[in-house]
Amino acid sequence: MQKIKVIIWGFGAMGSGMAKMLLKKKGVEIVGVCDRNEKRVGKSMFEVLGVENKDHNEVIINSDIESVMGTKPDIALVATDSFTEKTFPKLKQLLENKINVISTAEEMAYPKAQNPELSKKLDEIAKENNVSVLGTGINPGLIMDLLVVCLTGCMTDVEHIEAERVNSLSPFGAAVMEEQGVGITVDEFEKGVKDGTLAGHVGFKESINMIGDAIGWPVEKFEQQMKPIVTNVDRKSPYGFAKAGNVAGVNMTGQGYVDGEVKIDMKHPQQIEPEMEGTHTGDYIRIKGTPEVNMSIKPEVEGGLGTIAMCVNMIPHVINAPSGLKTMIDLPVPRAIMGDMRELIRK
Repeated sequence: MQKIKVIIWGFGAMGSGMAKMLLKKKGVEIVGVCDRNEKRVGKSMFEVLGVENKDHNEVIINSDIESVMGTKPDIALVATDSFTEKTFPKLKQLLENKINVISTAEEMAYPKAQNPELSKKLDEIAKENNVSVLGTGINPGLIMDLLVVCLTGCMTDVEHIEAERVNSLSPFGAAVMEEQGVGITVDEFEKGVKDGTLAGHVGFKESINMIGDAIGWPVEKFEQQMKPIVTNVDRKSPYGFAKAGNVAGVNMTGQGYVDGEVKIDMKHPQQIEPEMEGTHTGDYIRIKGTPEVNMSIKPEVEGGLGTIAMCVNMIPHVINAPSGLKTMIDLPVPRAIMGDMRELIRK
């Protein structure tokens, strides 16, 4: 079997990280990269990554997705947007060219939660072209939803779910810094929350609805709250900066109601360089029921690497999947791929 051909659309922190991971894997080859950053376009992918070419074919970063699609890839990794509506035209274009797709867009992890009509369209387009599309990442995609669902599998009854992720935003790129309000003033933060221009964490509604649908809890109402995390010291990450007195991140909370009660609680404080002020990261899942389940991972699963790995490790499962729009509760559980990726392909 030929190597699995992959193209990457978006070569920022996530896209370039996926490329580095793919270059270390067996049975897979990057055949094209599309990016709009003028500093990267026209350059060798290997030069931008700062790695040796070795025995890989040369890849020149191109701003024209049509040319990149001309390499006849098996799958595209799209790392450009957070919202289904914004990424929809890109996904549509790829699917209509009979290319399987994995998207990092947070809303795409469970797009019917907020965009049922676009979800239906994506499903129809994918089926018409006999390909599949999946949205995934570390969160949503694993830590606060799929992992929760898996843990309920050992329970005879579930009464209440709490998922908490205390994480660092430092590994993420400029788009995430903007979404979280990193570096802005408190007044600007409050204005952004009020007028809806500040996204904060994207994915609570997706995670809550994924959990609810998976275990049979019809979520009738969703609420979320955003509060600024203000830093007392200057903090700098690779893609963000917050001076003392400004916003270093956002404290997100969310609730899913079932039968008039809060059944699913989400807690997600995230900021750049949290250790600078004594905050230690971690992932926690607490499920009341029979038997009770309490899980903790300390420190957190690193968000940047986790998202990169989730997208790359799901490649064979998306290629194998029946055509259509898929979510993480539709496909086999993610796992690291340490052997030849071609051995996992069934088609």
